[in-house]
Amino acid sequence: MAKIAPFRGLRYNLKKINRMEDVVTPPYDVIDEKAQAALMSKNPYNMIQLDLTKQAGDQPSTERYESAKKIFGLWQDEEILIRDQDLSIYLYQTEYTLANGRVFTRKGLVTLVQLAEFEEGIVKPHEKTFRGVTDDRLRLIDTCQAQFSQIFSLYPDNEGKIMSLLEGACPDEPLCRVEDQDGCIHSLWAVKNSDVIKRVQEAFNEKSLYIADGHHRYTTALQLRELMEKRQGKVAASSPYNHIMMYLCPMEDPGLSVLPTHRLVHFPESIGIDALQEKMGDYFELTEIGGGSRETLIEQALERMEERGTEETVFGMYEPSSDRCFLLTLKPNIMSKTLGPDIPDALQELDVVVLSDLIIDRLLGLGHDKCDNEGLVSYYSDPDEALDAAVKDVAGDGGKSPILFLMNHTPVAQVKRIADENLIMPHKSTYFYPKILTGLLINKIVADEVVE
Repeated sequence: MAKIAPFRGLRYNLKKINRMEDVVTPPYDVIDEKAQAALMSKNPYNMIQLDLTKQAGDQPSTERYESAKKIFGLWQDEEILIRDQDLSIYLYQTEYTLANGRVFTRKGLVTLVQLAEFEEGIVKPHEKTFRGVTDDRLRLIDTCQAQFSQIFSLYPDNEGKIMSLLEGACPDEPLCRVEDQDGCIHSLWAVKNSDVIKRVQEAFNEKSLYIADGHHRYTTALQLRELMEKRQGKVAASSPYNHIMMYLCPMEDPGLSVLPTHRLVHFPESIGIDALQEKMGDYFELTEIGGGSRETLIEQALERMEERGTEETVFGMYEPSSDRCFLLTLKPNIMSKTLGPDIPDALQELDVVVLSDLIIDRLLGLGHDKCDNEGLVSYYSDPDEALDAAVKDVAGDGGKSPILFLMNHTPVAQVKRIADENLIMPHKSTYFYPKILTGLLINKIVADEVVE
């Protein structure tokens, strides 16, 4: 099944970079204009110079891609970036603390993965991709001949065999340790033992990989392979153009966290809490949460949702104009009765589908296209930020009625089932935390090298 290979990572030269925190970045797609400017000011060698293909407020241009290529070459000439001498699989661990105070360590590895079309069932997606995004990434990788960031994927390994092999051959000291903007500690080691690498490769031969974060980057790699086939003919299985750099994490890793993404619905008319209760009453058991400030209401709702776990579908619903908060518990068999065969069983079980297809589309009457075209749904990983936005919407009036829906996370098992059944989840269904840093490792594409 999955074919992986060691590689010679291109990394920052720690003899010339004093603080890695000043040069690494979050993934490009979570960096806004304000964050981009802050990153640019940290260090002239910050990865934002390479991985983000537009300046703040500007659309990507040919000059911007060529500028990234020039900078990339210059940094290598100056030995700001140096390539490892030995083929390695890289062990990548992340220590982090969640908002509830619990401390975790997520363990993964970085390696090259041979490309496979989605229909082959070797690399499996759970999200749609958008052509405009992949066009931008394709131009960047093609111009610079490098992959600047890893795709985050999952693999099944009940016995923990792969991570045990790598940890057994891991040096005592990491290549680097970096603290990100959220206080997460990222550590990287190079495993060079050829026997261990071979055994890890053999172990992956039995596995499929599940993309957690980076669907657009994977699609870009497929497009790059197609582009090279047009230019030079057949792309060999061992060609670097037939591989992508991935961070791979076992699904069973106790440090793997999926956080919820809460939804703020901007209902385009005035609607009161009584009308909302009436719309929801036939489909959900409503339990009001009372007492305390609005912040306390949200906190209590989240606590009760966590207590319920994932055995039943439950939301928190906060209506800021009345300052009232409810738990919404889905009544039995409602999805099958209401939506029936229109939606596969695996999707009916997803909280995000219940919210998007039953509540937002059916009960509130806001179709998917209308929500997208009019920007009627905003997404927040931080519930406090979502609450602030909801309260500001009420203060600003404008004829809309904000309704905040608090979500539970999507379990990894559901992600796997959706991917195995070749289905697609709604937008923002998963938020794997922490994000992988860009700049710890770069995969330099050298056309005449052989990947084995």
